[in-house]
Amino acid sequence: MPPGPPPLPTAPVKGSPLVLSVSRRMLWVGSAAIPLHNITWVDAYRMKPDRVSAAARLLAWLVGAVLVYLLGNSATDGDAGGNGNLWILVVAAGLAVGLKGLFVSAQPVLAVEMASGSKAIVTLPSMDELRHIAGRIAHAIDHPEAEFTTLVQQYNNTNNYGPVVSMRDGRGNTGFKL
Repeated sequence: MPPGPPPLPTAPVKGSPLVLSVSRRMLWVGSAAIPLHNITWVDAYRMKPDRVSAAARLLAWLVGAVLVYLLGNSATDGDAGGNGNLWILVVAAGLAVGLKGLFVSAQPVLAVEMASGSKAIVTLPSMDELRHIAGRIAHAIDHPEAEFTTLVQQYNNTNNYGPVVSMRDGRGNTGFKL
């Protein structure tokens, strides 16, 4: 009688280490299972932040803040009252958050791309460790008996509620419908 399916790993808790393992021809990234024969590309590299999007968000936030200020100022007949310092504080805080997105450095990541074009992306502080894990995954693709388990961190800079697998690119990908 063939053995039953392995137990499903528990869902990762945000901020906690994520278990990445190869077992029985499956790559497990947290609770996401990827058949090894579906993997088309594995690489460790430094992912550069999207500075254009960060600049666009900053500009949109500044335009919105100016419009709210102008509308609020015209509603009070040009009398800003004691709220002038509050607006300066709000604009300074928004600039600090927006500029942080512009000046964040590239982060080392391990990307595993599937035949569908979607990618599972995880991170660790060390590029050498990520390259080693990439090599072990590539080895496991050609060697069915290969198994290993390691801890990584979830790379998730935009989706705080979604699954571990980052849906980027892909054919016909429209994202997650919640």
